[in-house]
Amino acid sequence: MSNSLKILVPVKRVIDYAIKPRVNKTHTGVETNGVKHSLNPFDELSIEEAVRLRERKTPTVDEIVAFSAGPAKAQDVLRTAMAMGADRSIHVQVDESSDSTGLEPLAVAKLLVKVVKEQGSNLVITGKQSIDDDAGQTGQMLAGLLGWPQATQASKVVIEDGKTGLWATVTKEVDGGVETTRSPLPMVITTDLRLNEPRYASLPNIMKAKKKKMEKKTLSDYGEELRQRLKTVKVEEPPARKGGGKVEDVDGMIAKLKELGAI
Repeated sequence: MSNSLKILVPVKRVIDYAIKPRVNKTHTGVETNGVKHSLNPFDELSIEEAVRLRERKTPTVDEIVAFSAGPAKAQDVLRTAMAMGADRSIHVQVDESSDSTGLEPLAVAKLLVKVVKEQGSNLVITGKQSIDDDAGQTGQMLAGLLGWPQATQASKVVIEDGKTGLWATVTKEVDGGVETTRSPLPMVITTDLRLNEPRYASLPNIMKAKKKKMEKKTLSDYGEELRQRLKTVKVEEPPARKGGGKVEDVDGMIAKLKELGAI
C-alpha cells in the first residue's frame, strides 16, 4: 500500500461572509440574485491545510483535488481553490433552477462517495459546515457511508508515516479543553476556524490556476439525481430588537429589573 496522500477537498460557493443575507420575496430562502458569492470560509481552511500538508513533504502528497457541485458559477470557487494550491478540480454541474434549495447534505455525501472511489482518495478534508445552511452534516455522513474513521472540527492535524501505514492525529477544541484523536487513514477530517490562516491567492497563482485542469461532469455521470427530501416551509427575518433604556444608578437598575420581573 502506498504511503502517500491523495487528498480530496470538497468546496462550496456561498454568499460572501461580509454580506448580510436578505430573505427573498417568496419567503422560501435568502436572496441570491445580484449578491456577491465566494468560497465557503471553512473550505478555505481545508484547502490551506491540504497545501500545508504537501509543503511539510512528509508524508508525500501525490495530489490535491478540489471538488464542487453547483451552478456554472461554482467554477469560480474551484479556480480560487486551484490558485491557493489545489492541483486540479472537478465540477459537477447542477442547473440553476434545480439549485434553488441546493443539494442536501445526504445527496452531497452520496455523490462524494463515488468521487472518492473514482479518484482513489485516502484523505478527505472539508469544512465542518457551510455558512449558508449551517447544516454541518456532510463530512459525518460521508465518513459513515464510506465506513471510514472521522475527526471533526479540527484545530490541528498531523499526518505521520508509520510502520502500518499513514496515521492522523487530530486535535479539536471542546468545552473546557481540547480533545485529541488518532486514527489510520483513509479518513475524513472536517476543519474549524482555529486550524490555520488561509493564504491569499497571488496574481501569478491566479493566472496559473486558469491553466489547471477542471473536469466538468453531471450528476448522471455518477449515477445520481437531484432529490429533495426536505422542504423549506418558510423563511423569515428575526424580529427587530427593542431599544434599551438607561438608568441613573444601581438602585434604578434594580428597580427596573424588578419591574420587568427579571428578579
